[in-house]
Amino acid sequence: MRPAPSSAATAADGVRISKLMAERGLCSRREADTYIERGWVFVDGQRVTELGTRAPANARITLAPEARARQEERVTILLNKPIGYVSGQPEPGFQPAVSLIGRDTQWRADQGTVFRPAHLKGLAPAGRLDIDSTGLLVLTQDGRIARQLIGDDSEVEKEYLVRVDGQLVPDGLRLLNHGLSLDGRPLRPAKVEWLNDDQLRFILREGRKRQIRRMCELVGLKVVGLKRVRIGRVRLGELPTGQWRYLRDDEAF
Repeated sequence: MRPAPSSAATAADGVRISKLMAERGLCSRREADTYIERGWVFVDGQRVTELGTRAPANARITLAPEARARQEERVTILLNKPIGYVSGQPEPGFQPAVSLIGRDTQWRADQGTVFRPAHLKGLAPAGRLDIDSTGLLVLTQDGRIARQLIGDDSEVEKEYLVRVDGQLVPDGLRLLNHGLSLDGRPLRPAKVEWLNDDQLRFILREGRKRQIRRMCELVGLKVVGLKRVRIGRVRLGELPTGQWRYLRDDEAF
């Protein structure tokens, strides 16, 4: 009798291993491809080296020590972004927020990791923050954190303090909490409350483009100031505008 072939080798109708790894939070899909090429991925105990290999959805996937060591070297940075910087790709006349990351702008109170230029390699924003908004922006080399914060199934809360002008339409607060749509798609339920006469607190679990500003416009309000103060369990705290610090080992989103 012929031996049964391995699940990793024969599951043509299974799921790409890189997709499974990303879904399980092991790494990003791009990182998974790198690890597979280097022979750092094992499926049901067997080394996998061919890109595009598929496996059953319940396959056991483990990483070689080299992959785990690579992940431990990756840094995540918390920046208090000022107005006038774009969170992602550079735009004409404006600088990307990552250009603020350097030895001179590291917060003095950040006494942990020592900055090295290598920490800028592959450093990318995990989420957007509008050019005219301030506050907490996460930049990371770690695909696991990026997926946790901006993946399609992310449930991580983002908290904002929003200063507004205008006259709220009747039932507007209820609509802000749940009942609005953008670009033909309903928004997820939010938590929105007044803090004082001209300031609202927004807690969202998604990040559509200019979402809060557009939500406010739909109910008669204009945003005149927006600051993100929390992502998940990590708060902006006393981090000064334009400065940054490393995510500590005892912190998690």
